[in-house]
Amino acid sequence: MFTGIIESLGIVKAIEKEGENIHLTITSSISKELKIDQSVAHNGVCLTVVACDEYSHVVTAIQETLDKTNLSSWKVGEAINLERAMKLGDRLDGHIVQGHVDQIATCIDKVDQDGSWLFTFEYDKKMNNITIEKGSITVNGTSLTVVNSGINTFSVAIIPYTYEHTVFKNIIIGSIVNLEFDVIGKYVTKLASLTN
Repeated sequence: MFTGIIESLGIVKAIEKEGENIHLTITSSISKELKIDQSVAHNGVCLTVVACDEYSHVVTAIQETLDKTNLSSWKVGEAINLERAMKLGDRLDGHIVQGHVDQIATCIDKVDQDGSWLFTFEYDKKMNNITIEKGSITVNGTSLTVVNSGINTFSVAIIPYTYEHTVFKNIIIGSIVNLEFDVIGKYVTKLASLTN
C-alpha cells in the first residue's frame, strides 16, 4: 500500500529488454536505502526491487504491466515519481493507493494560474472508471483531489511544491500518464451497479 505522497524523483538510467520483460535501472536519492524484494511505486506502478546499490536500483516489468501503463514509453534520462510502501502506523497524508494502475490518460490541457497549474486529463470511458468531484485520484503515483469531474475527463490543481518535486513540471499537452482511481470510489461504484 502507498499514500500517493511522492518521496523522491528518480531518473531512468538504463532499459534492458529480456524476452517480453524489461529491466529498468533507476538512480535516485532513496536507492541506497532500498532492499531486494521491496515494493516501490514508480509513477504509480508498484514494482519489486530485484537489485540495488548505493546509487541505483533495478526493477522488472512484465508484459501485462507494459500493456496497461505508460511504462513502455519511458526513455533513458526520463524523470519518474518514486514512493516506498507505507509503514504500518504512519500517517496517511494522501489516500489509500494500491500501486495498481487502472488505465492511462492523456493530458489535454495545462493552464498556468499564476501560482498554481490546472491540468486536465482525458481517459477511455469504456473501462467504466469514474472520478468524483473533490474525490481522490492518483496521477503518475501522486495523490490529488479531483476538480471539474466529467464523464471521461477531470482536472487537478497543482501547487508549486508539487509541481517542482514531482514529474508534473515535465507533463505537457499530449503526455500520457498512469491513473489509479480511488479504491473506495471504485467499490462504491461497483456496489451501485450491482444494486441497479
